[in-house]
Amino acid sequence: MTNIVDQQGKGRAGQGERPDAVRDGSGGGRGGKAGKGGGERGRKREPLPESALAAAAAALAPDLDAGVTPRPDRLIEYLHRLQDAHGALFADHLAALAEALKFARAEVFEVATFYHHFDFVPTGAEAPPKLTVRVCDSLGCAMAGGAELAASLATRLGAEVRVQRVPCVGRCDSAPVAVVGQKPVLSADADKVAAIVASGEREEALPDAIRFDAYRATGGYALWEAVRSGERDADSIITALDGAGLRGLGGAGFPAARKWRTVAAQPAPRNMAVNIDEGEPGTFKDRHYLATDPHRFIEGMLIAARVVGIAGIWIYIRDEYAALRRLLAEELDRVRVEWPDLPPIELRRGAGAYVCGEESAMIESIEGKRGMPRLRPPYVAEVGLFGRPTLEHNLETLWWVRDIVERGGDWFASHGRNGRKGLRSFSVSGRVAKPGVVVTDAGITLRELIDEHCGGMLPGHELYGYFPGGASGGILPASLANVPLDFDTLAPYGCFIGSAAIVVFSQHDQARLLAENAMEFFAHESCGQCTPCRVGTAKAAGLMKAPEWDAGLLKELGRTMMDASICGLGQAAPNPMQSVLRFFPQEVGAAKEEGAA
Repeated sequence: MTNIVDQQGKGRAGQGERPDAVRDGSGGGRGGKAGKGGGERGRKREPLPESALAAAAAALAPDLDAGVTPRPDRLIEYLHRLQDAHGALFADHLAALAEALKFARAEVFEVATFYHHFDFVPTGAEAPPKLTVRVCDSLGCAMAGGAELAASLATRLGAEVRVQRVPCVGRCDSAPVAVVGQKPVLSADADKVAAIVASGEREEALPDAIRFDAYRATGGYALWEAVRSGERDADSIITALDGAGLRGLGGAGFPAARKWRTVAAQPAPRNMAVNIDEGEPGTFKDRHYLATDPHRFIEGMLIAARVVGIAGIWIYIRDEYAALRRLLAEELDRVRVEWPDLPPIELRRGAGAYVCGEESAMIESIEGKRGMPRLRPPYVAEVGLFGRPTLEHNLETLWWVRDIVERGGDWFASHGRNGRKGLRSFSVSGRVAKPGVVVTDAGITLRELIDEHCGGMLPGHELYGYFPGGASGGILPASLANVPLDFDTLAPYGCFIGSAAIVVFSQHDQARLLAENAMEFFAHESCGQCTPCRVGTAKAAGLMKAPEWDAGLLKELGRTMMDASICGLGQAAPNPMQSVLRFFPQEVGAAKEEGAA
């Protein structure tokens, strides 16, 4: 595995790393020469306090104890350890960490201040309270009173508890949701949250998932063993995925078999990155699969790695899924015991950045940097993680591999309605009687989904509209509830299915307020790299607060964002806004567009 070690920490000019010529320590390039105390050349710094040096040493100790040399790509993990141990990231601790890693301080500080879950405390500033209660205020929780809950808790819990309104925490089926420390409080109210705060509970219990032995006892890993032994060849696996028509289920919808062939054709070593960031408001299906049947995903991942010829695997899981991260770590350890010759597998913890759901931004984050999307080309299949060809998938795509190969591609393709093929996992939330994950036919309509699987609308609520693909997928009115839900079917209406996050709202809601909520989310989550997204989302959010919208200006702004933004965040951010102008103009004083439903 020498090649994997050689890759780590080595950047590539043009892919988020600075060329060697500027790594002189003057601006913060990694590997630059630092003066005494971690300062740049020509600047004399005061020696750091022993407490700061000890804090940095403790953050690196688990790696050293495991025989792993601290590496640049693990910077975010070291920052997590500092924050977990001290409740925040203090300036002198970061400086000591930079000194220990031989980084310029600026590089550590820029990463620490990029991610929302890190609390940076400048020198002389007051640290935040020891306990933080986070209250979700994204779409589903906003409809369920998240903002009102946050306001009530801020008054009730007092100054010793920090109450934050935060973006989606991935539990939209149990809105509103508060998180006390790392313990989610589902269907929360002020009394429930206050009781948890008083109890001292701060961690979520592990879910009742199918563990290794139970999974193995029912035929689990038989396919993996067949692939590993050569009984099943790589071509037959890829052919099954091709026959099933399996597409990437994280949002982009790229054909899985084509991606495997593309990466396998690239020169070795090849890497693999698994995306369990799942930050799209309204999406929680990956959480569901990981909490119930994690080994079906792990087996699919191992099969993909063997078929494509992967040298190393990195799994990126969102910070909000703390219990699932512990569960996955335990089960990966068990799998390694069974098959010690597996390629290296590293589990990486996100730090609260929606943009890291974009594959190249996730790769930047895995490499220990700010999660800023890369320009394309080159594509990650050619130049990805640590500069090597990379197979990138979300959890659900890999979760289906075993069933598709064992049952045959025709089995998967035999499902579907309205001319569509396959199965889809819909995360359904909002004003329905039974929210949750629904696995059913691709091409099902919203009407059918609600009536057949969600127990209808909540009492007293009538369908008014819905988000077919989370916050970024646009908004459709009730009059279009019979449109098949699948890839490509929603494009004529300015929408897309994305990760199949269905957020349903009723006559008691306003589409304009939900679109405003979505735009504020995008403004908060923009990485700031490109002007159309950084400025456009903030400008649009401000304009959308007007009683009557300036339709011409907003449309022009939206076109600019869609045409000029680097990644999908800025390109998709205008969708809800434009949907309101097209389908709900009466709410914003705009003229009805020709052809609108």
